[in-house]
Amino acid sequence: MFKKILIANRGEIAVRVMRTCQEMGIDTVAVYSQADETAAHVMEADQALFIGEAEPARSYLNQERLLEAATQSGAQAIHPGYGFLAENADFAARCEKSGLIFIGPPAQVIRDLGNKTVARHIMQEAGVPVIPGMLKASTDPHLLKQEAEALGYPVILKAAAGGGGKGMRIVQSPREMKAAVDSAMSEAQSAFSDGRLYVEKHLESPRHIEFQILCDAHGNALHLFERECSIQRRHQKIIEETPSPALTPVLREVMGEAAVAAAKASGYVNAGTVEFLLDTEGQFYFLEVNTRLQVEHPVTEMTTGLDLVRHQIDIAAGNPLELRQEAIPRTGHAIECRIYAEDPEADFFPCSGPVLLHHPPSGPGIRNDCGIWEGAEVPMEYDPIVSKLIAAGPSREAARQRLIRALESYVILGVTTTIPFLIDILKSGPFKAGETPTDFIDQHFQGWKPRAADMDLAMIAYAAHDMTRPVAPPSGAKEQGAPTPWDTLKDWRL
Repeated sequence: MFKKILIANRGEIAVRVMRTCQEMGIDTVAVYSQADETAAHVMEADQALFIGEAEPARSYLNQERLLEAATQSGAQAIHPGYGFLAENADFAARCEKSGLIFIGPPAQVIRDLGNKTVARHIMQEAGVPVIPGMLKASTDPHLLKQEAEALGYPVILKAAAGGGGKGMRIVQSPREMKAAVDSAMSEAQSAFSDGRLYVEKHLESPRHIEFQILCDAHGNALHLFERECSIQRRHQKIIEETPSPALTPVLREVMGEAAVAAAKASGYVNAGTVEFLLDTEGQFYFLEVNTRLQVEHPVTEMTTGLDLVRHQIDIAAGNPLELRQEAIPRTGHAIECRIYAEDPEADFFPCSGPVLLHHPPSGPGIRNDCGIWEGAEVPMEYDPIVSKLIAAGPSREAARQRLIRALESYVILGVTTTIPFLIDILKSGPFKAGETPTDFIDQHFQGWKPRAADMDLAMIAYAAHDMTRPVAPPSGAKEQGAPTPWDTLKDWRL
């Protein structure tokens, strides 16, 4: 087993990986940029190394500097988390060449599955249902238009080299095609240094269902059931849950078998996610494979009792899976909300700045994977996710009610967050009924505004925080040592 692991990431995912390493007796190495000198992941690690300026290209995307940090620290393996270099085949290959273990799938698997058209071809060969569309990407607008007309509108343009909603455009008619191609190609080039696009038939109001897979280097492959991730803004998930209210036991079994077939066909090793779209007729189609740990992995952990990061590390160390498909436990229901420092009133515009007050919820069935602390700065240079709040319960309704109560008691002041927006979604009739297609927000929450009561509560919380600030001693007063609660509670009386 490894003695020291470098986590090539930041924020809540870096902290989450470190917690498992601590349980396993593995030392951790954090890396940080100029913007993250006092970040939570830096304080959590056994060792922290500065790797560059705030700009990601000069720090968290700087492969040379990360490999130097691993060598300097004596780390034997690198965990990439998610985002940044987590799905970068070249980085995985360079780790291997440098004598470091990349905690993820082999470089060639990342390369194959990262190319969406190659991945579609692999799935077709394996008999996994694939959405009708192109098997070869192109930058030729005329060819893309021809393919769209052959499929029939509406269609969806997708970047061949990546996902996460980048380079993705829904096209409803021929007259929209040219502008959509130009826009998608430009965004794909900027995000992935590859402007190639492909066209798929667009499914109306599908659901986004993904299956967690685990595969070792000894030929064992299995799934840990599904997660539904249909509630999205700008093609990025904000609420995830398991089990999916849309799946029957038979459909769950068939989709799980397809996910394992997809993993085996691609030569997959380590943890990953096979994503599907489920249409209104109950037919599912392969979407993509995420070759990394997913943001929403905690809901799987809360319902199975398994630690996915521990399994990632065990597999990377060469150990065989000891799990068997028929023996994997699953109890209850879990729902996760991603809390972003964003303003949902202003089209989810990112909000940076200092965290003036941080009071997270707790209680039975509540988990908070958090990357901030009171006094920390939310930098403008990175993804603005600050926390993932998860609630588990014996039923979907119990988990929903528990998560609402937790969100209502979660106080983050100093930056605007999506908490009030998330509460309104969870309280809505369609969510309660499990009617959650991927266009859920467009259908039900266009032009959302916070309720006045939310603003009043925020002002009350800030006032209460202000009342508990330590009072400065009178000018010239003699320092008497560390203040006691009786000094700092100000107007409070027994």
